[in-house]
Amino acid sequence: MAEQKLILIVDDDIELSDGLRVVLERQGHRVIQARDGHQGKQQVYNQRPDLVILDMMMPRMGGYPVLEHFKDKPDAPPIIMITANEGSRHKAYAEYLGVIDYIRKPFAMERLLEAVERGLNLPPSTSQGATE
Repeated sequence: MAEQKLILIVDDDIELSDGLRVVLERQGHRVIQARDGHQGKQQVYNQRPDLVILDMMMPRMGGYPVLEHFKDKPDAPPIIMITANEGSRHKAYAEYLGVIDYIRKPFAMERLLEAVERGLNLPPSTSQGATE
């Protein structure tokens, strides 16, 4: 059996975050959660996840400051941004900051699972190449 990968979900929407956790655990992954960007940054340093699913809009600290913090860090995990925002400038900025994918809510679970599998199979330090 393959080694379980650790995925961090950073989202203040408890219902969505818990739903993603259940689906990802059924896929054989271990999942930890954070409710805002501050907690997310701490979890990255404390737990060293293999992948981060990061919401854009959250109280206290949203997704962009987290992306800005990890942009030039060589050991940063791959990050998938999820958002309800429709703006193309937001997507372009997230891609500039290194997200491996940018997924607009609502999304099909298959779409997210494909992005997760791609992200978990990236070679270390690969953090460019978001798709729509």
